[in-house]
Amino acid sequence: MTKNHAKLISLKTAALISGSCLLLMVIAAPIAEMYAYPKLVNRGSLSDTIIHLSNNRGLFNLVILGYLLTFILDIVVSWSLYVYLKPVNRDVSLLTALFRIVYSIIALVALLNLVSVYRIVYGSTVFVFDGHDKDLQIAHYVNAFKSQWYFGLVFFSLHLVLLGILVIKSSYVPKLLGVLLIITGIGYSLTTFKPFLFPNTNIDFASFTFYGEIIFMLWLLIKGWRMKGIDSGY
Repeated sequence: MTKNHAKLISLKTAALISGSCLLLMVIAAPIAEMYAYPKLVNRGSLSDTIIHLSNNRGLFNLVILGYLLTFILDIVVSWSLYVYLKPVNRDVSLLTALFRIVYSIIALVALLNLVSVYRIVYGSTVFVFDGHDKDLQIAHYVNAFKSQWYFGLVFFSLHLVLLGILVIKSSYVPKLLGVLLIITGIGYSLTTFKPFLFPNTNIDFASFTFYGEIIFMLWLLIKGWRMKGIDSGY
């Protein structure tokens, strides 16, 4: 087996791992974020939220497990995309992966807030809260989860922009995918910074920029891992 053939197999495997993990994330994240979480958390009523959390333990488990799986897969994707794009520029690919890993760590720390809510609601905390203190604690942790997670999206957006640049500079991935990834990264940045820098500005158009990574995932699964030859970049 030649050295170049070994590299080809490694890159094909990295592409398949990246695409497969992104596909699992596309399934797990919407189940947690768009289906289960809204059924539990009513942003307009803390009392309703507490009732929903107390009466839907299975759904709460689904939320935590869905987010946990997504954030763990983010770390795997960080590594596999680093391997996949390392031939383009090893140092930039490493930096790109590190930005996503930082995001993943922040997201996992944020998820601990929901774990704290779970422990309070189902009575597994060390300390016993009275009714009012318990409600305040739940409100604090629920708000902290989204605030901390969304802060981490700053690093995720940087990851996507650098990923897009690497894709554009590569000789084995369509450059259009790189452009779409950069646009997606900018969309995440706009959404994250809106409450701080331009709270009164309508940026609904940003919701249409979030499909770049999904298109990239589809390409990895359909064509990326089937490539027959590449320019190693060395």
